[in-house]
Amino acid sequence: MSIAFQRHRRAAIALASLCALGIPSVHAQDNYPVKPITIVVPYAAGGSNDSFARFMARGLSMALKQPVVVENKPGASGNTGTAFVAKAPADGYTLVAVSSSLVTNAAIQTRLPFDAAKDLAPVAMMAKGPFIVAVNNTFPAQTPKELVAALKAAPGKYGYASSGIASTNQFATEQLKALTGTYVLHVPYRGIGPAVTDLIGNQVQLLISSGPSIMPHVRSGRIRAIAVTSAQPSPIAPELPPMATAAPGYDFEAWWGLLAPAGTPPDVVAKLNAEVNKVLATPEFKEFLLKEGALAAPMTPAQFAAVIAADIPRWRKLAQQQNILPE
Repeated sequence: MSIAFQRHRRAAIALASLCALGIPSVHAQDNYPVKPITIVVPYAAGGSNDSFARFMARGLSMALKQPVVVENKPGASGNTGTAFVAKAPADGYTLVAVSSSLVTNAAIQTRLPFDAAKDLAPVAMMAKGPFIVAVNNTFPAQTPKELVAALKAAPGKYGYASSGIASTNQFATEQLKALTGTYVLHVPYRGIGPAVTDLIGNQVQLLISSGPSIMPHVRSGRIRAIAVTSAQPSPIAPELPPMATAAPGYDFEAWWGLLAPAGTPPDVVAKLNAEVNKVLATPEFKEFLLKEGALAAPMTPAQFAAVIAADIPRWRKLAQQQNILPE
């Protein structure tokens, strides 16, 4: 038996062993996807994560010629569904739709069932957008400067609502407090619906939250919008000034995106990213997002990873400064 034949035989055996172990070949990845893809939403149906994921799933289904289904796995402030995906096979067939609450949670939680920076691979950011600063109709302020003045004049008199501990609502408000040197009592709720209800009823006086959760009540006259949280005026509410006009340096924008388990093949991530960005570029998706209070935010996986890597220490520093603690 020649040496060359023995080498070829060993190579064939090694290749067969790899296939038996289920390691995907380059050819298999080139054909991705060959079966349905699941997007896990780690919250109950009806929120922004859910609606963005379902719209994106329709676009990806048409582009990839495979069903893309959305599955809700709520629990533990989004951590249950996210942990499920972090532990799923890294083959590109299980994704999770997350928001910037992923990084605010990671900033204060020490016992998460996954590492937000290490166990998940950023695939694509879908959208981003500022929050709306809103007050009860009886609150003595009409402008950002009047809001800051009223809060400074009465430390501890007013309460602000959030959808829960470590929520983006809490971090957005605590950032404003830190920059203005004001004190407003935090009143956490289990969800944004009860928070809005109590803002209308004057049980709390301030709420900083997404456009869809606030603007319908502003338009109906039940609460008053003061500002947007972006550093510049925003298309989601062009009539509102930035809160930064009264709080220099204030800049808060939420984001929404898709992640995969760490170790997902780079070419699969790249293909998903390209198709997501194509959907984001369509007029239909842009119009849908604007109605939902967000803007399309196409970027590469590396750029999205950089956002997550920068956000966690940023919000951890604010949490330490403002004494934001887990439940």
